Amino acid sequence: MQTLILATGNEHKVTEIREILNDPSIDIITAREAGVSDKLREDGNSFEDNALQKARAVYQATGKPSLADDSGLEVYFLNHRPGVRSARYAGDNATDEENNNKLLNELGALSFRRRTAKFCCVMAFVADGIEEIVEGECRGIILEQPRGTNGFGYDPLFKPDGYDRTFGEMAVSEKHKLSHRARALQKMKPVLEKYFRRI
Repeated sequence: MQTLILATGNEHKVTEIREILNDPSIDIITAREAGVSDKLREDGNSFEDNALQKARAVYQATGKPSLADDSGLEVYFLNHRPGVRSARYAGDNATDEENNNKLLNELGALSFRRRTAKFCCVMAFVADGIEEIVEGECRGIILEQPRGTNGFGYDPLFKPDGYDRTFGEMAVSEKHKLSHRARALQKMKPVLEKYFRRI
């Protein structure tokens, strides 16, 4: 069995990636489980910068194939904020509720047509002789109040286009078919399969 290290400390992301990839031939472990105790930096100016620096750091520390994800919410009215600061929008140690409240306060009573947004995910795979980057996105709108208790982050506020429920109201299996992370992973799967077949 091959080992793939996830360069993230976010347990929600770890769970989602394991469930979406669902490949019994690949042992997916976290950076912490691989012995990387240092906090992974996320100080880049873009999702791509952050994903690459995390994947490179874990690969350099372990010598094993590493997959990193950087993702967030971009709201068009807010000039694509919160963006790379999505998890820290209300402060470095902000809770999901605090981030959601800040977002709602900034949008105020805007009409739905002006509350358009998209979830973005950039994934970087770094291994011996390879650096590959893919992107996934999911478009929708930000509601005026949270709905649902599933998922994490901004999920209870985000209603994807073509659906009448938020990510927070959807079953995990349904979200995994259309989320930004699922779409990025679908693009990354062939890259992983090709790499692990060759070694």
